[in-house]
Amino acid sequence: MESIFHEKQEGSLCAQHCLNNLLQGEYFSPVELSSIAHQLDEEERMRMAEGGVTSEDYRTFLQQPSGNMDDSGFFSIQVISNALKVWGLELILFNSPEYQRLRIDPINERSFICNYKEHWFTVRKLGKQWFNLNSLLTGPELISDTYLALFLAQLQQEGYSIFVVKGDLPDCEADQLLQMIRVQQMQRPKLIGEELAQLKEQRVQKTDLERVLEANDGSGMLDEDEEDLQRALALSRQEIDMEDEEADLRRAIQLSMQGSSRSISQDTPQTSGIHLTSEELRKRREAYFEKRQQQQQQQQQQQQDPLGQLSHPCERPTTSSEALGSDPGDVMSEEDMLQAAVTMSLETVRNNFKTEGKN
Repeated sequence: MESIFHEKQEGSLCAQHCLNNLLQGEYFSPVELSSIAHQLDEEERMRMAEGGVTSEDYRTFLQQPSGNMDDSGFFSIQVISNALKVWGLELILFNSPEYQRLRIDPINERSFICNYKEHWFTVRKLGKQWFNLNSLLTGPELISDTYLALFLAQLQQEGYSIFVVKGDLPDCEADQLLQMIRVQQMQRPKLIGEELAQLKEQRVQKTDLERVLEANDGSGMLDEDEEDLQRALALSRQEIDMEDEEADLRRAIQLSMQGSSRSISQDTPQTSGIHLTSEELRKRREAYFEKRQQQQQQQQQQQQDPLGQLSHPCERPTTSSEALGSDPGDVMSEEDMLQAAVTMSLETVRNNFKTEGKN
């Protein structure tokens, strides 16, 4: 099909498309056909002038528009016939009594030119197959041999004038190629108007869909698509949460190994999955040293006033050193307290790893 020359409709230049599709090439242009039309007009004017330039018929002829062409691009059968004479071709009316008496089977012809209401198109045999080369179609239409006679009869019934093209057509690539192979057409071409209407309808549907999506803030998706999107978002959030937990754990281990001052009071429950930020660890460290300083002051007061210790035995607080198993009477240096805090932090991380391993 790609080798077949097929001009599509432009304006009202169907006569040009008809001739070029028949000859299988860009043989004629509107300018060349207009030149033929003007030549025919001049020949008609000269014949009318033979009856006298002052006659009523002559003046009426001059006032009438050309019968061979118009501004829209239409050309008459006389223009088409004269254009084909250049190639040694002539037209015979298919349904004329003279041709019908010959009783020639249409399948034995080579091409036809059809006209209805100022529209021209070609039906031609290429290789061993017939094709409708109507310029109003989106492409060549394959016509079977058995359907050809019925197709022409249908055109006649609809009011078409059909002309048989007599003579040798110029050689073309499509004719040579289709002499060796036969083509099959799975889908018949549509009229150009139908294709444009479908494209317009598709654009309208697309525009309506965009308006619906815009009115719904882009949420006008189908329910199934929306469910798939929600599931994808949920899985994504789970992955992000897992990554955040792993990152928190790595940061806690890194801070502990760097020797940052942290203290975790024995009163605080050790639960797997609790992650402390650097700011929280700093506050607990300050609380630890502040509490330790208060304990040292209380111990000094107790040594100076042993009776106060006996008078209020329940007011003596339980120190962190006791929680670590140290002697209550010992006074820890700041370096010892820092080391103890780091030891407790590392012990907490180890307990967390053990707990997660069991789970």
